[in-house]
Amino acid sequence: MAAPLGIALIGGGLFMKEQHLPAVLACPSLSVKAVWSRSSKSAQETAKLLADAGIEVEVYSSESDPDKSYDDLLKRDDVSGLILALPIVDQPTFIKKALTAGKHVLAEKPIAKDLETALELIEFYKKTSQETKATLAIAENFRFMKGFSQAAEEVKKLGRMTGFVVRLNSMMQTDNKYYKTPWRTTPEYQGGFLLDGGVHYTAGLRILLGREDTIDTVIALTSLVTSHLPPKDTINAILRTKSGVVGSYTHCVGTTFKAFDFHVACEKGYVEASPDKVVTVRGLGADAKTEEKTFERTAGVKEEVQAWAAAIASGKPNLEQTPELALGDLELLEKMLTSGDQGGARQQLEHQ
Repeated sequence: MAAPLGIALIGGGLFMKEQHLPAVLACPSLSVKAVWSRSSKSAQETAKLLADAGIEVEVYSSESDPDKSYDDLLKRDDVSGLILALPIVDQPTFIKKALTAGKHVLAEKPIAKDLETALELIEFYKKTSQETKATLAIAENFRFMKGFSQAAEEVKKLGRMTGFVVRLNSMMQTDNKYYKTPWRTTPEYQGGFLLDGGVHYTAGLRILLGREDTIDTVIALTSLVTSHLPPKDTINAILRTKSGVVGSYTHCVGTTFKAFDFHVACEKGYVEASPDKVVTVRGLGADAKTEEKTFERTAGVKEEVQAWAAAIASGKPNLEQTPELALGDLELLEKMLTSGDQGGARQQLEHQ
């Protein structure tokens, strides 16, 4: 059995501590050697959680001694890979440094704050990896939730797709632990929470639609309903696929409505998807048959970390973690936001 891959955890925020760290501890093919965070406090907190699990690591931060910087961490021969969970606007710079140093990277979604930055990062990755052989994977946990992948299989069995509806309504309150994160409270990127959480939902929709009949046109209106969620907290969009199937996408993070709906209609029935449940209705009217499948509820993070480790060991990137897939998730969201900014102007998509 091969020795565990030495990795470092980059970022000491909520998602790293609550999701990535437990996922790594549950993956026997990975071994944490070091942690880094901007602040010494959060880096020490992450290290303490690891120590409680019986793992002692070196601590690096922007506030540490001169020889404990991020660049110093990248010089370690016993660290072959990094898991990054950093503020959206900062992450591409850290990814580039890691790839240049020859380290494999699993970076939290979104791939970047906008398409321009994402495309430049992918081009950098392609050039750099030719020399260093380092790989870049983007962590989109919705792709590792059984409900969505199973729902996509059910959609294929129901004939020609005729429509789809995505409806996501919630209220991001000021006492929410994620709202209190400074870079989220005052976002320096398009869409605010619509981008940060929204790429999960564009990924979910794209899973259901499949890779043959992708979305090519978007028309949307956007607004700010609740003042503490700038720059926008609401999207109402009409989407069209290459074959002409039309669907709707509504996402609001500042409403008293509650909804989490992913529905796809086909000639022979329809499918309702969620992370841990799939409802399939076959047929019409009195002859319709309903089937419900439930799965263990999971955040999908343990699965995506294990998939990343397996991909590095095999030398074959996991196709559910490619930067190009993450680019498509970001593009769909950005085009809806852009259409809204332009009063509903039609937007064409190129990276689906």
